[in-house]
Amino acid sequence: MIREIVKIDEDKCNGCGLCVPACAEGAIQIIDGKAKLLADNLCDGLGACLGHCPEDAIIIEKRAADEFDEVAVGQHLEKQGVSAQHAPAAHAGGGCPSAKVMDFASSGGCPSSRVMSVAPVAAVQDETGSRQSQLKQWPVQLHLVPPTAPFLQNADVLLAADCVPFAYADFHKDFLKDKALLIACPKLDNTEPYLAKLTAMIQQSQVRSITVMHMEVPCCTALVHLARQAVEASGCDVRFESIRIGIQGDLK
Repeated sequence: MIREIVKIDEDKCNGCGLCVPACAEGAIQIIDGKAKLLADNLCDGLGACLGHCPEDAIIIEKRAADEFDEVAVGQHLEKQGVSAQHAPAAHAGGGCPSAKVMDFASSGGCPSSRVMSVAPVAAVQDETGSRQSQLKQWPVQLHLVPPTAPFLQNADVLLAADCVPFAYADFHKDFLKDKALLIACPKLDNTEPYLAKLTAMIQQSQVRSITVMHMEVPCCTALVHLARQAVEASGCDVRFESIRIGIQGDLK
């Protein structure tokens, strides 16, 4: 079958091994000083390992490959000392609930997408009442979101600095509705893998637009530069907008 699957460029790989724990299925191992994909049927193709490679040696390609096999993954993990009863959870959640890919707005779809579907987000209520979250997916941290996450497909992406939702009171109502959210901190995060990851997201998920919300502090503008570079590197026609928020929550 033709499907998306991990490809490792051994010429770029330095054998650091950061991708190994990032793969919940145990599909990647360091062999003779290089990261290698052990078997096609162990790779789900979601690309959780991409953001962990400092050398940009891992990409997602579409090619003929054996179908992903959760039973084989369970058997493989059991051989590695992971209990079989925990194997499915490790796959579905990327090894940790923080990385489980969920599309809250999905109404089901193909089971092969392995996305947890829940009820659609309720409409924003009146100012005097409580509001429902406009977040439609999980995870949100750029480091954890795979480039092929279903909620990124043809999406309008909102890339927000970590501090923005705390500073701007109406973040959900004014900006988040109907957008896929990514958050990052250009000062505290290791942003080295972010350029390649954002570029892959734009190319592979056919992202329609990127809105970058950043704080007025100088270090935060690095997020804008990063996103612009990704758009240029992608070679895609993507609408781009940047919005600056003051430290007291005002629009600048």
